[in-house]
Amino acid sequence: MSNIDTRQEHRGNLFLLAQLRVEGSADEHRVKLRNLSARGMMAEGPVRVSRGELVSVELRGIGWVEGSVAWKQDTRFGIAFVEEIDAAKVRIADSGQEPFGISEPHVRAAKRPSNQQNLRKV
Repeated sequence: MSNIDTRQEHRGNLFLLAQLRVEGSADEHRVKLRNLSARGMMAEGPVRVSRGELVSVELRGIGWVEGSVAWKQDTRFGIAFVEEIDAAKVRIADSGQEPFGISEPHVRAAKRPSNQQNLRKV
């Protein structure tokens, strides 16, 4: 693997947890997302994967995304997605603006602290 990064796509650094499945196995592995773009991601974890192997990863705010292992170095590996994703949705879901797996407005409102507590009486 070369130390020169020739990719043109912006990748935002993250530290999120995700579930990963390797094709041909029913097992799910917890991995750490280190960076993410519309076309791929870098993950870290004790998962046995090889370059070219097909995988699926569950991303907050999006769901399961298919891809293939582009590279591997020690416990880190890159995944190239089959289809582009909206990486902003993952970041928004992680920021607390959109709880993972919940889309009903009344549930979202219940999860957020009330602004009434922050108001000062004049």
